[in-house]
Amino acid sequence: MAHPKRKISKQRRNKRRTHYKAEMPSFATCSATGAIHVPHRAYNVDGNLYYNGKLVIENTQIG
Repeated sequence: MAHPKRKISKQRRNKRRTHYKAEMPSFATCSATGAIHVPHRAYNVDGNLYYNGKLVIENTQIG
């Protein structure tokens, strides 16, 4: 089992961890509906499912 020969200092440890950051997710605006959504994902607008600005599944109410 690997065992460190010397203690890793806090400064060295923190330098390594500087790249782990929370990033703001990117959003896109639909050209057809104007809805804001995550890009490359299907999204709901008034019960209808859209992807890439096109209607994929239309909401049909039974009853």
